[in-house]
Amino acid sequence: MTDPQKTDIIIIGAGPCGLFAVFELGLLDLRCHLVDILDKPGGQCAELYPEKPIYDIPALPVCTGQELTDRLMEQIAPFGPVFHYGQMAEALEKLDDGTWMLTTSDGVKLNAPVVVIAAGGGSFVPKRPPLEGLDEYETTGGVQYAVRRRDTLAGKRLVIAGGGDSALDWTVNLVDIAESVTLVHRRDDFRAAPDTVAKMRALVDEGRVTLQIGQLKGLEGTDGQLGKVLVQAAGAEAPTALHADVLLPFYGLTMKLGPIADFGLNLEENLIPVDTERFETSEPSIFAIGDINHYPGKLKLILSGFHEAALMAHAAHGIVHPEKKIRFQYTTSSSSLQQKLGVA
Repeated sequence: MTDPQKTDIIIIGAGPCGLFAVFELGLLDLRCHLVDILDKPGGQCAELYPEKPIYDIPALPVCTGQELTDRLMEQIAPFGPVFHYGQMAEALEKLDDGTWMLTTSDGVKLNAPVVVIAAGGGSFVPKRPPLEGLDEYETTGGVQYAVRRRDTLAGKRLVIAGGGDSALDWTVNLVDIAESVTLVHRRDDFRAAPDTVAKMRALVDEGRVTLQIGQLKGLEGTDGQLGKVLVQAAGAEAPTALHADVLLPFYGLTMKLGPIADFGLNLEENLIPVDTERFETSEPSIFAIGDINHYPGKLKLILSGFHEAALMAHAAHGIVHPEKKIRFQYTTSSSSLQQKLGVA
């Protein structure tokens, strides 16, 4: 049996919040191992939205999910985090000495005094529309649930379904490269950011985007190649056939905590309640940051998760090194920080 790998902090999840946590913990000389079910860092940003623009990261007017991931990886490189990709956090056990032993789905054992859960909403899968023959078109790329490369959609006739941020963001951002874009939603009311809704409506007024109010009813094509998307409008006798090469349904994600639900933590509707001083869970020395946690006034924003990571790091330091006090220094003038980042 392989000996456990010892570290200061085990982070479950290598999305933006988990990656930034490495930075905040690294500033306090805490070493991190990260476990993620994906085969690369970035979480949902890299897997589902690598080319989707993100607008609410301070000092970055706009960046894609992949660009944000790349910048975070560059930022934490000086701290030498160890990644365990393609593995699920399968079991967690508290040892007699008060530390934690985490076992992954590959049998890797990690031992640390602190565990940080930064797993977003847990494992996630796109919600699929209930359409006959969907599997066939998913296989050939006629139905796609994420835009991983914009250029593959250039010159295509696109039907985008949904009324949230993803549907409207991609409607606005694909109109310049697609042959045509039709947005389908069951009602003329949208859940997306008001600014994006306004941009979509302006494109509709200009004739560059078609807005179809109704619900998806079927798909038509030959040999797995999508040709038409059928949309049923309210009160219409028959569905309307929209010419399409690709259907992009953005109906959200189905979240599952997976083994995390068996860690013995208090849960509230599949979320983990935390305090807002330390972002600690009901189990001392286990923390939760990012979309997976819950507290009064919680906003599911990346920047909120960054704030949570900073406070968590200071609390975690007190557990790993109870004998040491943190001497607060402004990051703009800290010589130790400059040395860590190689800019001294």
